[in-house]
Parts: sequence; C-alpha cells; structure tokens
Amino acid sequence: MEERLLALLKLALKYHASDIHFLVVKNECSIEMRVDGKCRKVKGKAQDYKLVRYLQYLSNLDVGMITKPQTGQFEMDVEGNLLSLRFAIIHELNMINGVLRILNSRINLSVHSLSLLDFQNRYLERILKKPNGLIIFSGPTGSGKTTSVYTLLKHIKGKKIFSVEDPIEVYHDEFVQLSINESTGFDYSKAVEQILRHDPDIIMIGEIREAKAARWAVNAANTGHLVLTTIHTSKASGCISRMKELGVSEDYIYENLICLINQRMMYNVKTRKKQVLFEIMDAREIEYFREHGRNSKDFLSIDRQIEMGIKDGLFT
Repeated sequence: MEERLLALLKLALKYHASDIHFLVVKNECSIEMRVDGKCRKVKGKAQDYKLVRYLQYLSNLDVGMITKPQTGQFEMDVEGNLLSLRFAIIHELNMINGVLRILNSRINLSVHSLSLLDFQNRYLERILKKPNGLIIFSGPTGSGKTTSVYTLLKHIKGKKIFSVEDPIEVYHDEFVQLSINESTGFDYSKAVEQILRHDPDIIMIGEIREAKAARWAVNAANTGHLVLTTIHTSKASGCISRMKELGVSEDYIYENLICLINQRMMYNVKTRKKQVLFEIMDAREIEYFREHGRNSKDFLSIDRQIEMGIKDGLFT
C-alpha cells in the first residue's frame, strides 16, 4: 500500500493536484484527482480499496468508527518533498468516501511569483507592512488560498507571528501555531485570548467556517493587530456578505477591513503550469463598494482577467 500511495502522490505532484478522492463500494475503489478545479479519473488497481484503511492508519483514525466523519493528518516524504497531508473519511450505507488533501504542494513560492501581474505582487508586499487591520483571502476549494497566506507569512521578517487553525494545515518553524480543540474547550475565543497575551504583531486565523472564527478574526484586527484569514466565496465582495451571515455587524466589518482578495487557479497554456489570478479590493475599492453596493468600473475582476487571458492566448 505504501508503494501505491507514493505512486499516487507522485502523480498528484506532477499534475499539481490539490486533492485525491477515494470512493469505495463493495471492495471496489475509484480514484480521482482534483486538477485545475476539475476531478479527473485515475486508472485503478485491484487492491486500491485497501488504501482507505491504510490512510486511516497513517492519519491515526479509529478504523472501527463508522458512525461519525473523521479527519486526521500525517506527513510523507515524496522524492525529497515532505508533504503535509490531511485525510477525511465518511462512511455511508453502502460506500466509503475519503479525501486526501495535499496541503503544501506549492508552499515554496515567493511573493513575486504569486500573480502574473507585477502591480498585484507589489501591492501584496505593501499590505503586509500595515500595522493592523483584516485581510481576507477567498476562493473555491483548491484555488490556493492557504498557499497564498503561508507564502505571505514566510515573506515577513522581524515580526511576531501566531496562527490559530482548525486543524493546522502546514507546520512552520517561523511562527507559533495553535490548533483548535473543541472537545477540550480550546476554541477560537480562548486561542485568541492566549495569543493576545504574547504581544503578537500578526495573527493568522485559519479558514472561517463558523461564527466564532469570524467574530474573533475581526476582534483581533480591532485590537491593533494585522490579521490574515481565509473564507469560501466566489468573489472578493462576497466576503462581506459571508461575514454578515456569520453574525458580524456590517459597521464592524468595514471598520477593520483593509483588503479583500479572491483567487482562482487557471492553467496557463504558454507556461504549461497552473497560475493564480487575484481579484483584489483595496481600501478605496472597499469604500466604493460600501457606498454604491457594487464595484467600480476600474475594478479588475476575475472574469475580466480570464477574458483578457483568453484574448492573449494564456488560457483556453
């Protein structure tokens, strides 16, 4: 099973896959990889169904637990690359569904290589020098939000950086990382409370999925810290609606927001590599949206960038 898993991970790295999906029905397993946002079928082998139990073992999951979803993490060396991997599993009536997420396949990037547009990379560098405020990265699953955030954090020097994550996706020696554990009562409020006692400069709050995380992300920015976080939305302005849905007041959001970023992963036919497109709302664009309920005519949306890229022969 180890050899088969290594072969799949090598294939995933070759094609820059973000996830490997396993669906087991009556000892038959189908495998797909998410590449460029689309699931692509992988040629299977007779014993592939055993991979799911092997992944449970590596992730330190309870193989006898079939009534509740489980998630675990582990690391594996693949041709000299130490991959951080997260495995999630759900048992249904007649099938088992598992997803192996590759958390750090593109972590060794520089800020200058994040965007095709140099002015966006320069803006991302400048925004990191802000003493306080809230920066939200958004986008669909597999668009590279976590990679972008970690790349920016690694670029920062001489600052005290703390993260609150559920779970920790990629381990780094450069900053202090705390993992949420709701079963022991260590939630976002307690984690941020503890972090604030250590006089941080920058706080990263992992993916916002519920009200506590949303509230404490804004609270941390309001106390005079620079806060980076991620959320699932289809466009930059959607972050505001999503935060409101999670119970954060509109005024409180606007008081602390300094930047909204939406990103999309596209395949560049010229470089034959995946390329991130960034839709950035700076402070001026956020204020325009607040006043008019829409973006300005100068706003460079994701859709507009894709249209420009198709015209220039970059994307299909």
